[in-house]
Amino acid sequence: MTSAAPQQQAGQPDRNRPRRGRPSKEDAAETSGRIIETAAQLFAAQGFAATSIEQVAAACSAGKDTIYRRFPSKMALFEAVVDSLRTRTLARLEQEIRSAGGAGDALARLKRVARWFLDVNLDPEMIAFNRIALSEAVVFGDGRHDQWETDPILDRLVALVQEAQGAGALATGDARVIATHLLHAIVFGPATDAMMGRTGWSTPAARDRFFDQAWTLFLRGAGS
Repeated sequence: MTSAAPQQQAGQPDRNRPRRGRPSKEDAAETSGRIIETAAQLFAAQGFAATSIEQVAAACSAGKDTIYRRFPSKMALFEAVVDSLRTRTLARLEQEIRSAGGAGDALARLKRVARWFLDVNLDPEMIAFNRIALSEAVVFGDGRHDQWETDPILDRLVALVQEAQGAGALATGDARVIATHLLHAIVFGPATDAMMGRTGWSTPAARDRFFDQAWTLFLRGAGS
């Protein structure tokens, strides 16, 4: 008995075999996201220098060629990880600003968001990447711009400072300078301690005590 299906002749392609084409945009994005997430975990745990593309490939079950097609160097992959972290942080900040809309007057909204900045900079992931920035300056090089020059995260804080100035709650002056001063007063001391491994800021109560003191001192210098 002969089969009704046509016989495949030698040297000709099998039309019944599924064709492999380029991955869809969704698949490509999923793969890139998986690579970035895996690399973020390794960079945070080991630092920049100790993390290799080979380790990332093995941990996320992706070929080195797959990684290099998306990120041509370890530096490019690290920058993608940092960009992802900043994008997520900005989204969280915008959500906090929306929630702060009902927190009272302009100064109360600024205070609530400033307190959020303290918490986010004491997040373990943020501490890990800030530690890399300080301890492995080769990652960034000497020619990088100041991170606060064109930073959408700082821009949101500047806008809140301007609102408080418009309401007469803060002194007039360069809102960006005032916002940067606020970050220095509230964030950098505890964040530096955390990067050094000190645990004094691990509880909300400890953060609240510090924040209340820092906020009072900030208002003494920048209040109207």
